[in-house]
Amino acid sequence: MVFKVTVNGWRAARSLWLLLLVSLSVCISVCRATSSREEDSAMENIVTEKKAEESHRQDSADLLIFIMLLTLTILTIWLFKHRRFRFLHETGLAMIYGLIVGVILRYGIHVPRDISNITMSCHVNASPATLLVNISGKFYEYTLKGEISANEVNDVQDNEMLRKVTFDPEVFFNILLPPIIFHAGYSLKRRHFFRNMGSILAYAFLGTVISCFIIGLLMYGCVMLMKQVGQLGGDFFFTDCLFFGAIVSATDPVTVLAIFNELQVDVDLYALLFGESVLNDAVAVVLSSSIVAYQPEGDNSHTFEVMAMLKSFGIFLGVFSGSFALGVATGVVTALVTKFTKLRDFQLLETALFFLMSWSTFLLAEACGFTGVVAVLFCGITQAHYTFNNLSPESQDRTKQLFELLNFLAENFIFSYMGLTLFTFQNHVFNPMFIIGAFIAVFLGRAANIYPLSFLLNLGRRNKIRSNFQHMMMFAGLRGAMTFALSIRDTATYARQMMFSTTLLVVFFTVWICGGGTTQMLSCQRIRVGVDSDQDNSMSIAEGSERRSTKQESAWLFRIWYNFDHNYLKPILTHSGPPLTATLPPCCGPLARFLTSPQAYENECQLKDDDSDLILTDGDINLTYGDITVSTDATGAHTSGGPAFAGAATSDDLDRELAYGDHELVMRGTRLVLPMDDSEPPFPDHPNRLRM
Repeated sequence: MVFKVTVNGWRAARSLWLLLLVSLSVCISVCRATSSREEDSAMENIVTEKKAEESHRQDSADLLIFIMLLTLTILTIWLFKHRRFRFLHETGLAMIYGLIVGVILRYGIHVPRDISNITMSCHVNASPATLLVNISGKFYEYTLKGEISANEVNDVQDNEMLRKVTFDPEVFFNILLPPIIFHAGYSLKRRHFFRNMGSILAYAFLGTVISCFIIGLLMYGCVMLMKQVGQLGGDFFFTDCLFFGAIVSATDPVTVLAIFNELQVDVDLYALLFGESVLNDAVAVVLSSSIVAYQPEGDNSHTFEVMAMLKSFGIFLGVFSGSFALGVATGVVTALVTKFTKLRDFQLLETALFFLMSWSTFLLAEACGFTGVVAVLFCGITQAHYTFNNLSPESQDRTKQLFELLNFLAENFIFSYMGLTLFTFQNHVFNPMFIIGAFIAVFLGRAANIYPLSFLLNLGRRNKIRSNFQHMMMFAGLRGAMTFALSIRDTATYARQMMFSTTLLVVFFTVWICGGGTTQMLSCQRIRVGVDSDQDNSMSIAEGSERRSTKQESAWLFRIWYNFDHNYLKPILTHSGPPLTATLPPCCGPLARFLTSPQAYENECQLKDDDSDLILTDGDINLTYGDITVSTDATGAHTSGGPAFAGAATSDDLDRELAYGDHELVMRGTRLVLPMDDSEPPFPDHPNRLRM
């Protein structure tokens, strides 16, 4: 019995020891595996951190390249201005520097190849945007960067370096374009612009559409010819040709306008070119999006169908009107906020709010499916017309200088990047026949825009658009930032790649040749320079016939708008204008008192009780305030009067508004119109009269 118990105990102990040994072995194995995994994970973390640090350094170097490009451009611009060298504008100079850097990056710098880090045996039947790879139970995410041609497989490192200096196209649309377009609307001069408003709208809307279809039809014939001779390497449809016509119809005569401003060229010619370029960019953007939206029913999406065309036309009208309404609404909201709050006491907050509201207009329109370019353009015009009057003097100066600076930097950055992408973009398609056809089509499209419309417009204009003006406008149809931004936004297909490459050459040619030859063209066409717009304006107003001409050239619709704006919108949205209690019916008294700012009532009291503070000279002073005119001569006598109906602005008000709208100052709710120099009298009939 004792022996049996001993044997059983020994067996139990042996089983226990075996169990312990097995457990110990398992623990050792697990610990070794865990240690191995931790070592591998630590090594992976170190490698990842090194790669992230290298990538950070590379990104900093890439941004430094563009900063140095802008710095070099600014210094050279100063040298050109100092030497009065007008043959090459700053934008053309930025493109040359971009070309030089692009050549260096493409052919002068090569990264050593490391084939060991490249796997060539992974075959898939599609190109997904994101790829998950299972490696020994671990999943790794890879992002599609683009197609690489077969002869560039061994140059992956060089391709990666070039790809680093190629920005996402959305950077241009969401960051660089908004300040350029907003500045165009915010700095819009009302003088001479409204006098030529009908012609500007005709060139910008009807002319852009004509140019788009002329270029599209000519390029479609060129593409068909290329297909016949076997030079077409991919699909190229008629809608692609129309899209190309839309993007190259966007003019950007920044070079010409800068020279015009410096040489003081005729103000009407300047207004026609500037107004057309401001509005036709917006039209080109909406037109290109409408062409992309063209989608007929059936399997073939490129056949002509009337309903699909009408739908695209409806999209054009809907997108443009929606973008216009959104931009104006944002400007109105900003004007109301700045009017009914005390933000003007905190200039930094006031400027920050103005900046954010203006920029958010672009993003809001894009997020809602509209066009941000149209929205931010009309937001800038609305901000300049209303919100600017509510800002403090410090914020007025800050906003002007801020957007002028952003416009300068963004524009020169885009032009320098154009030169860079000529060598860093890796999917260029240069076809000599397509390029030659594009230059001919662009020339003929511009001619079909300017000459026929000018002939029709001259039938109804008193101040004719002379033939030398037409030749200058034809010559000044440069392509620039908007054309480039529209072409680089989509380069996925063979047709879009060919369009982008050709667009670059068109921009280079027009900026360098047409922009550089502006001074010579002015001399050839005998267009007068050195014209002071203020003197020219005062001289024209001084003559009764010219003054009547100015009134008659102002569209009747605009005259109705001016009366409505002066008597209702200005008092509601700003501190200027007559009190609403004087223009609205008596039944709207509470609403009028609520919407009228205290500055307007204070100004009304000053006009009634204290005229002595407003006497600046010994001559006559005329105070025009809504429907009341108070005149004070040197002896102190007062006379007052008004029109037959309250609140109606006279035609002289409109004429003076057009003539001196750019020199308005708003002081305590009063519109104060002052001459900017001794050569500009405040009024043609009474040189010493001051209008408020």
